[in-house]
Amino acid sequence: MADDMTLASTACSQFEALLEDYVESGLDTADAKRSEVHMRECGACREAFEGARMSAQLFRAAAPAGMAPDPGFSRMVMARIRVVESELSAESAGFWQSLVTLGWRFAATAALALVALVAYDAGSARHAQPNQVAIRPMQATDFLFASDPAQPPANRDEVLIMVAETGHGTN
Repeated sequence: MADDMTLASTACSQFEALLEDYVESGLDTADAKRSEVHMRECGACREAFEGARMSAQLFRAAAPAGMAPDPGFSRMVMARIRVVESELSAESAGFWQSLVTLGWRFAATAALALVALVAYDAGSARHAQPNQVAIRPMQATDFLFASDPAQPPANRDEVLIMVAETGHGTN
């Protein structure tokens, strides 16, 4: 790593920027000729050029043969994505589907219970006896402690007395 630093720092700054383009043959003819002349005269730039040329050869050798994917690549990737998405949605639907099924069963059970209760009430209403009210004659003592129904209670105590008197004679 120290060797890379010394090579990079030994090249002339004005030709260091052109070095990569020169290795890749990307310079126009005037800049290429000027770089060739400079590398014949400057040993540091010549060493940097050799290092860059060897690195470029290594990158080309290590690079895969076909850089562009084949035509079926995108279809295969999209098919795999769809499979994974369908598996994920099936997993999440499996969890929620059981809860939805349980909810529907609960609703159906509640509806059947309601129908059974309505049917029972309708059947028992036919056999029920009518409400009979026991009527007894009024006595004078009924009015003795009763509050005046025409006047509303004035405070809390009167309300309590009125409530207590209401159920006094029924037991």
